[in-house]
Amino acid sequence: MGHAMHHRNDHRTDLGLLTLRLTTGGLLAGHGAQKLFGFAGGHGIHGTAGMMQMIGMKPGHVWGTLAGAAEFGGGIMTALGLGGPLGPITTLGPMGMAIGTVHWGKPIWVTSGGAELPLTNAAVGVALALAGPGRYSLDHAFGIRVPGWLTSLWLLGTAAGIGMGLALRETEQATEQQQAPPEEHPQEPTAEVEKVLTEADEQAPLAA
Repeated sequence: MGHAMHHRNDHRTDLGLLTLRLTTGGLLAGHGAQKLFGFAGGHGIHGTAGMMQMIGMKPGHVWGTLAGAAEFGGGIMTALGLGGPLGPITTLGPMGMAIGTVHWGKPIWVTSGGAELPLTNAAVGVALALAGPGRYSLDHAFGIRVPGWLTSLWLLGTAAGIGMGLALRETEQATEQQQAPPEEHPQEPTAEVEKVLTEADEQAPLAA
């Protein structure tokens, strides 16, 4: 009886992991497809590049491509349970960049333009990276095991990418301030850009 109870609990845990993976990974992959391909009303790579430029991520086409690729690829890997923690770790890139750029300095709640959504997605990513994809995954089906050294390297690379992206943005903004006439101020993202980034693209830019 105890064995049956343990098996039932494992089954529920695996279903819970599958639910988190499909929901969070699928939605992030959708955001990436919006950036790259204009999927579901997205702006495509050209529009994404323009938004990146407006929030200080230059060159916009490079950061836009990185954002879309990491959200799309990381989201699909997470949803399918492929590559162990690599998919969830990849999704931490856009979440970290979103928190450090568009949402920084605002109240936490999404209704105030804050980081509520990317922070929640990041928490799910960390949880999935730690817990693993579970039984209902491609990793389990094909017996894939990601070595610890690769996981550590992937995590360090993602963290370094976030740090580099934020540092480059700060340098770019400081340069624009120095070059601007005294009476002018660096342009802040317009209300329209804020709306797009909040409603259609909560995850905003990424470094991965």
